[in-house]
Amino acid sequence: MNSLKELPKSERPRERLYQYGPSNLSNEELLSIILKSGNKKYSLKEIVLGLLSHIDNIKDLKKENVVSLMQIPGISQIKAIELVAVLELGKRVYAEISLEDVIACTTPTNIIKYFNYLFQDKKQEEFYVIYLDNSKKFLAKKKLFIGTISSSLVHPREIFKEAYLLSASYIICLHNHPSGNCLPSKEDIDITRKIKEIGVIHSIFLIDHIIIGQNNYYSFYENNHII
Repeated sequence: MNSLKELPKSERPRERLYQYGPSNLSNEELLSIILKSGNKKYSLKEIVLGLLSHIDNIKDLKKENVVSLMQIPGISQIKAIELVAVLELGKRVYAEISLEDVIACTTPTNIIKYFNYLFQDKKQEEFYVIYLDNSKKFLAKKKLFIGTISSSLVHPREIFKEAYLLSASYIICLHNHPSGNCLPSKEDIDITRKIKEIGVIHSIFLIDHIIIGQNNYYSFYENNHII
């Protein structure tokens, strides 16, 4: 059977999800629901099986992008976009579910617990700033810079402009090292010092600058570089 319509109604993925819940469906069935249909050349089943054979593990699907998915026979640009959108939405639902409830976002372990997902599978450096109110409660996160971190690329004025717009009293800087080595470079140290000094002048204080590596991190606060 190449078409879902050929299956008895009770065995079709959508009906099975409705009756038994999503946790009782296979990866193939869940992907069939998301991808919806085949095309003139490939049946839905062939497309789904091609996708599953393209990855070693279902968790590897999070590494795919629109271009790579379109290399799989039968997956059009529209299907690839829809699948990437579903994956991103799922990531946000489970990663950001408690952000508005963060009250004491002050320790590196607590910060990483909530924001580590931002850097998963990133191939280049990304620089985020977390903005907190005067009770150190989460206000917002902003991705401000992409690329190698240096004083010429990371502009404190952009960091503090957002802080003023949000009426923030504290900030936390986060960026990743795709190499996996979390030790700070000279540029990391220089920009941290500059942000701290400007923050003191404007009464918007830098709590920490955390560098995310491969299953490790470096906290300027924990290493007594922010006092």
